Amino acid sequence: MSISLWVFLAVGLVVFFWAVGAYNRLVRLKNAIANAFGQIDVQLKRRYDLIPNLVEVARRYLAHEAQTLEAVIAARNQARTAEQTAAGSPLNAGALGALAGAEQLLGGALGKLFAVVEDYPDLKADQSMRELSEELTSTENRVGFARQAYNDRVLEFNDAAAQFPTLLIARLFGFQPQAMLASTTTEAERETLRVKL
Repeated sequence: MSISLWVFLAVGLVVFFWAVGAYNRLVRLKNAIANAFGQIDVQLKRRYDLIPNLVEVARRYLAHEAQTLEAVIAARNQARTAEQTAAGSPLNAGALGALAGAEQLLGGALGKLFAVVEDYPDLKADQSMRELSEELTSTENRVGFARQAYNDRVLEFNDAAAQFPTLLIARLFGFQPQAMLASTTTEAERETLRVKL
């Protein structure tokens, strides 16, 4: 065999191993995105489990505020459905957008509930209400951290898939850019989730 054939084989092997490494890195990063969404999923389920208990405690004091309580439960159910859909395909931008919209609706409903709670000193003083509110606040923080971790994984994947020469592998094997999760869009919406009892 001639030297040029050996050089051609060596270059071919280097390119092959580089391509395998680049593909495996993209797969690993895509799996990290799915794992990060799994962490969000865990926290959202915890949040959704807390909300009915919070509403039940509030129901004892807010009998004439049934519309507010029903809105919270309806928004919670819609968000949970969107979360289950997104959990089935965490890399689907449409499902993530629906989840973000449902979460905004739930945040607004919870904000209205807590605004109503402010008008009822007995409810604010209720130990169960305070504990549930603290749990919900803690869970909101965990959801925020999980979203941040998810967005970090998405950024890492999108950067890797958009950089040359890995871009060639990404396009060849159909790795698409992933959408980041956005939180609420206005300062007023961010404020409504703060629980102060």
